[in-house]
Amino acid sequence: MNTAQIKEIIARRVAKELADGYVVNLGIGLPTLVANYVPEGIEVILQSENGFIGMGSAPEAGEGHKNLVNAGGAPVTVIPGAAFFDSATSFAIIRGGHVDATVLGALQVDEKGNLANWMVPGDMVPGMGGAMDLVVGAKRVIVAMTHTAKGKAKILKECTLPLTAKAQVNLIVTEMGVMAVEAEGLILKEINPAFTIEEVQAQTEAKLIIPEDLIKMEI
Repeated sequence: MNTAQIKEIIARRVAKELADGYVVNLGIGLPTLVANYVPEGIEVILQSENGFIGMGSAPEAGEGHKNLVNAGGAPVTVIPGAAFFDSATSFAIIRGGHVDATVLGALQVDEKGNLANWMVPGDMVPGMGGAMDLVVGAKRVIVAMTHTAKGKAKILKECTLPLTAKAQVNLIVTEMGVMAVEAEGLILKEINPAFTIEEVQAQTEAKLIIPEDLIKMEI
């Protein structure tokens, strides 16, 4: 699989977690692709923390408007009924518990649901953005990321990078499978049929719990 295929697999699977009527925030990078795969018959309201609600899918190449961008500065579209507002209102929506789900990328996630996604010590960091508010304000936190980075595991027993939040992640979706963070540990709910359980575990530092009803991930 190339990078584009991996991202599509992850975004398509995350989109299936969205329910009709959800207010959803999509993080910078890979999570923004989820907007392109919302299932037919499902209406979700996409919120962008830089100040609007009613975000649509990405525009065709060359058709974006320079003043209509998401929190990462990428061109976006809006749907009829979209509303624009200031940062205070945007974060009142997030902190007030009005976001049903947030989809975020991650540098590291661990088996306790701890999340590290905003800095690597020693690197230049523009800031943590809205991630810290989103992971504690949203009703459900979904991490959408590649399973490894440069051959190193990103799903760990314990995060080693500075945390964004503790014990807030509910679900992890990678190109290898879908993992739920539960009280008993990290449960492999779905597996990409291109991989074996042994291969997924080998790329995961945290110990995976394999249920009897493990199903194949649709790709």
